[in-house]
Amino acid sequence: MYLTVESAITALEDVNLSIEEGEFVSFLGPSGCGKTTLLSIIAGLIKPTAGFVSIDEKKLKGITPKVGYMFQQDYLFPWKTIKDNILLGLTIQEALTDEKEEQTLKLLHEIGLHDVEHLYPHQLSGGMRQRAALVRTLATDPAILLLDEPFSALDFQTKLKLEELVSKTLMTYQKTAVLVTHDIGEAIAMSNRIVLFSARPGKITHIFTVPPVIQTLSPFEARQHPAYHELFTEIWKELDQLETR
Repeated sequence: MYLTVESAITALEDVNLSIEEGEFVSFLGPSGCGKTTLLSIIAGLIKPTAGFVSIDEKKLKGITPKVGYMFQQDYLFPWKTIKDNILLGLTIQEALTDEKEEQTLKLLHEIGLHDVEHLYPHQLSGGMRQRAALVRTLATDPAILLLDEPFSALDFQTKLKLEELVSKTLMTYQKTAVLVTHDIGEAIAMSNRIVLFSARPGKITHIFTVPPVIQTLSPFEARQHPAYHELFTEIWKELDQLETR
């Protein structure tokens, strides 16, 4: 619930959802339905007015290193080098060691960013900065990764490449992930399940399970499969009905 000087606005209502370890779940719904609010609650950034979030059967009481958050903007500090940016979380947590620094730089290279450690954010493209932001998020080894429309500001080709990269990286490191997106295709191509929310107050109206055959494919390959188009049409119709009510 949001409190303003004039009124109280209920953002979410009766949301009951379990996410399994290693699962990739996407949130879809009309604008303003509370998707990002729910992500912030899961991250411990917002305390719910009712109910609770639990991780590993323990109630969440605030921000936890178990949860990493990747935003639409990369939020890299422009006055810091890429190396300093990707090590920032470890530095803040006072967990930076030579071994973890080496692991983080190795991950930077694994996702295709070579010889950029001593460059500054303005010297990188938007897609490269988002890759660096992903490395910064993964550097602290969170169990859960929250993705708030991290590809929406990128051109379509770069967006597809990053979908492939993120999907592969999360599978390799066996991370649990929750994605907020307005892109039905992106949700289908990357997820195990898709949670559809109604308009404000946001309620879960439908949970779609992505066909197993699609789940085994890369995001690019998934988009070519007939089952992808069938599910896309089904979700689009449901979403269209929600937006016209």
